[in-house]
Amino acid sequence: MSTTIVSSSKKGSFFDIPKEIWSSRKLTWNLAKNDFKSKFAGSYLGIIWAFVQPIVTVFVYWFVFEKALNQGTSVAKSGIAVPFVLWLIAGLVPWFYFSDAVTQGTSVLNTYDYLVKKVVFNISALPIVKIISGLFVHLFFVAFMLVMFFAYHFVPTLYMLQVVYYSFAMICLAIGIVYMTSAIMVFFKDLFQIVNIGLQVLVWATPIMWNIDAMTSISPKIIFILKLNPMYYIVLGYRDAMINNVWFWERPGLTIYYWCFTILMFIIGTTIFRKLRVHFADVL
Repeated sequence: MSTTIVSSSKKGSFFDIPKEIWSSRKLTWNLAKNDFKSKFAGSYLGIIWAFVQPIVTVFVYWFVFEKALNQGTSVAKSGIAVPFVLWLIAGLVPWFYFSDAVTQGTSVLNTYDYLVKKVVFNISALPIVKIISGLFVHLFFVAFMLVMFFAYHFVPTLYMLQVVYYSFAMICLAIGIVYMTSAIMVFFKDLFQIVNIGLQVLVWATPIMWNIDAMTSISPKIIFILKLNPMYYIVLGYRDAMINNVWFWERPGLTIYYWCFTILMFIIGTTIFRKLRVHFADVL
C-alpha cells in the first residue's frame, strides 16, 4: 500500500514552493548529482557523453554556416564583428542548457514516479533536480566558451561576469516553465512531444544562428514579435557579456520585460503544480 505523500490540498501561497525547495535543498542536491551520473551509467565513456554531443553540435553548426553555406548566410552574418564561431557559441551555450532543462524537467515526475507514489517526499523539489542536474554540463560549456574566446585573443573583461547574471535569469525562467509542464504531463503525456517540437521551432525563432539585426527583409513587426521571445534576452545577454561589452542595465526595456514575463511564468507554473500535485500519485 502506498505511503501518503507530503502534500497539501490547501490553496497555499506564492511562497510555499520556494520554502519547500529550501527545506529540501540537501536532498535535492544529492538527487541532482545522482541524476547526472545515472544518465550515462553503463556506458564506457560515462559522463563524457554529456559533453561530446554539444561540442559536436557546435562544430557542425559552425561548419555548415561558416563554410558549407558561406554565400547563402552572408546576409545573416553581416554586422558580426567577431569570428562567427565565437558569435555562434555565445548563443548556443545558453540554449543547450535551457533546452535540456525544459525537456528533462517536463518528464521529471514520470521519471521519479516511485518517489511520487511510494515515498514520503516533498515532490515540489523534483523539478529542481533536473534544473540543477543540467547545470553541471552548463558550467563546463561556459568554461569551454571562455577558452574559445581566449584562444581568439579576447582578454577577460568585467562584462563577462554578466554570464552569471544571465545564467541565473535563465534558470528562473526554466523553473517556472518546468513546474507547469511537469505537472501537466502527468495527465497529458503527449505534452513531452509537443515541448520537443516547440523547442525545435524556438531554436530558429531565437536569433542563435542568424543575426536578427541584419535581416532587413523581415518586417519590423515580425522582428518585434521575435524579440518578445524571452530567450532572445538571454542569448543577446551572453553576447553582450562576451562580445558587445554592454551591461544588462543598459537595456532597461528588455530587462524589465524579461523579469515580468519570468515572474508571471513562475506564478503560473507553481500555481498549476500546487493545484494538481494532490492527484499525482493517483495518476502515475
